Amino acid sequence: MSSGSWHPVIADPIVPPAGENLALVVVQSALADRPGVLATARGLSHFGEHSIGWLGLAALGALVSPRHRRDYLAAGAGAFLAHACAVVIKRVVRRERPHHPAIAVNVGTPSRLSFPSAHATSTTAAAMLLARPTGLPLPALLVPPMALSRLVLGVHYPSDVLTGIAVGAVVAEIVGKLAGRVGGQQ
Repeated sequence: MSSGSWHPVIADPIVPPAGENLALVVVQSALADRPGVLATARGLSHFGEHSIGWLGLAALGALVSPRHRRDYLAAGAGAFLAHACAVVIKRVVRRERPHHPAIAVNVGTPSRLSFPSAHATSTTAAAMLLARPTGLPLPALLVPPMALSRLVLGVHYPSDVLTGIAVGAVVAEIVGKLAGRVGGQQ
């Protein structure tokens, strides 16, 4: 052989998933192969992208329910502000999205930044604020499916989603109080 002898390249052994990576693998293993789960998760992802679905619902509510217009406009503003807060936090924290080989990424994302989940943030704010004019238990109905969808899709760690829910709740509380003051309610 010549002086530049050949040596086999040994791939790094795959490190078994642990911690939040393991949690994602468990969620994906339990749910991703069930009929309709990935399609529903992708649909929620597209609906929640940049809070556009929540903005659309809030605008529709403001148009069809003049009596509750202020509440619907507050819900739209809250969803937008929650999304904006998540984006700012993402840019400060700069945590990358899950990338362990055992985690399937099942949807495209606009950035590589993960913390917090903007979908969970805007959904929580929208659900809390839309509950006011509708009288429906929207946080219990809307937040868990959106949060779980982010894990099924493999684009967020559980802590990203939980933090997004917390940030969204804080934004909703602030916007709700401000909307109440503007509307003459205390």
